[in-house]
Amino acid sequence: MSTLVEAGTRTRDPQVILNGVQPHIRRLTGNVADGGTIWEREIALLLRDNTMVRNMAERILANAVMYTITAMEHPEVHLGVGKIVDIGVHQLILDTPVYFALCDVYNGGRYKHHSPFIQRRSDGLCLRTADFLRSNGFEIDEELWANDGAECSPCDNKVPDSH
Repeated sequence: MSTLVEAGTRTRDPQVILNGVQPHIRRLTGNVADGGTIWEREIALLLRDNTMVRNMAERILANAVMYTITAMEHPEVHLGVGKIVDIGVHQLILDTPVYFALCDVYNGGRYKHHSPFIQRRSDGLCLRTADFLRSNGFEIDEELWANDGAECSPCDNKVPDSH
């Protein structure tokens, strides 16, 4: 399955996907990384709030976009992320104008809830999620997913449309 960015354009590149929602962002102040892209904005926010180098922020954000888009495309599949990728997922959700645009474009305009369980699971769900993202056409960062492979933070699938 391909991801729609604009009518007629399809991609599996997380940076292109994220930048592609910019025309759909309705409420965002002028501080979009001083005229940069949405990708640059999210990287800047990750670097502002976390101790990491740019390369790691890019890897985390890319995999968070892959996970978020796959969760929207396949709501019937129970997915979960490890601690590292979850940093990027939370970044996307916290930047609500950007997250709402992702929901508008990739989730049919419906808000995709994030309802994590308190207890982490240790049943390999994170590794199965990585496999599912790969089968969904994404080139995942094996190291990030393997790092937390045994421990993930799945969401409650009883909350309507949650990931």
